[in-house]
Amino acid sequence: MARKHQINRSSLKLPITLAVIMIVLLVVLIVGWVLTNVFAATDHEPNPVLYWTFLPIGSVLLSLILAGTITYLVISIKMVKLNQRQSNFINSVTHELKSPLASLKLTLQTLTRYDVSPQERDKFYAGMMEETERLSMLINQVLRAGQLEAGLRIGEPPEEVSLQSILHSAKKSAVLLHRIDESQIQLRGPEVTMTASRVPLEMIFRNIIDNAVKYGGDPPEVIIRVRPMSQNKVAVSISDNGTGIPQKMRHKVFQRFVRLGRELERRRKGTGLGLYIVRMCLKELNGKIRISGNRRVPGTTIYVLLPIAPESKNKNYPPSEPNGINTNGINTNGIKSKR
Repeated sequence: MARKHQINRSSLKLPITLAVIMIVLLVVLIVGWVLTNVFAATDHEPNPVLYWTFLPIGSVLLSLILAGTITYLVISIKMVKLNQRQSNFINSVTHELKSPLASLKLTLQTLTRYDVSPQERDKFYAGMMEETERLSMLINQVLRAGQLEAGLRIGEPPEEVSLQSILHSAKKSAVLLHRIDESQIQLRGPEVTMTASRVPLEMIFRNIIDNAVKYGGDPPEVIIRVRPMSQNKVAVSISDNGTGIPQKMRHKVFQRFVRLGRELERRRKGTGLGLYIVRMCLKELNGKIRISGNRRVPGTTIYVLLPIAPESKNKNYPPSEPNGINTNGINTNGIKSKR
């Protein structure tokens, strides 16, 4: 909570400071203009020195006030847009929390009130598992986004992990969540063993693969390619057959609460936190990401570049939670982690 208050104070500091400076400049300009008129009225002869001194000073002050007003307007517009996205996020999360809970409640009522056959009972159990997985993923997204925004590291210290195992787990989660066949998500490439924190890796690929299926074609087809690179790195590309992401939105989708399309016309569920979490987790792992359109077929390809071994730095990790391409191939204009 203290961290949240600190963030709110920082976001208000700039517009308040700017407003105070503009008020001071405006007062100085008005006082100077009044004094100049008073001196001009009391003197029988015009004073050109006073006139030519005040003119450039007044022009500079007026220019500063104009620039400050424009800057204040830009900041205000950005804050209004952020508030709109936050409002959309709250509405979306509320809806997505209610839907699986209502489905679980209805299923449990059916199982307790009626005598159903073993086959039907198994179908109900499978449906409950899907809704539980959807609810778990939504809650994890919100919690992880809060931790990352507060500057907290997630996961345990680096360990040896199988990248194929992480990708298989993310694939299984997407298959269960979206009720698709496993053949619609293809995994290609050799086995790669990395030294990294498991939780951020899982968050990265679960969110990217979930988006690839969610925004894919009908039916969705996703291809995951793994390629070891030189310089102790590995590249992973995730391609879908959807409509693609417009060029001007390829940087914005990594911001909080940003989603494609108009809010009232949007059909796909989501919170706008998935790719933001991906960006922050990659920053933690010293990775890079970029988005590209497919060349010959519709769709989007997301490229992720990760170090196979972490940099030798002393880093503090929180306690473990239960449940826990070549570098030149990554466009330098893409989203990079800041070192």
